[in-house]
Amino acid sequence: MSDNESNELKYDEELDTRGLYCPEPLFEVRNLSENLEIGQCFKVLADDPAAEEDLKRWAKRTETKLVEFQKDGEDLIFYFQKVK
Repeated sequence: MSDNESNELKYDEELDTRGLYCPEPLFEVRNLSENLEIGQCFKVLADDPAAEEDLKRWAKRTETKLVEFQKDGEDLIFYFQKVK
């Protein structure tokens, strides 16, 4: 197992919003979150620069835990946990 794989956070669902622009990534994340159980984690990939602020603000507003945020080139990678 490579270091990259061992550092990968565990998640229940993955949502790839790359190629979508504001406000579409936010709508997609909201729809996914509504269908998850409390405690489940999900990974979101985005490449819209506005998504960083939008999704961080959404997490605070909905009391969704932002477990980790990473940037990989133009890709924004979010790991969230539904807590409410």
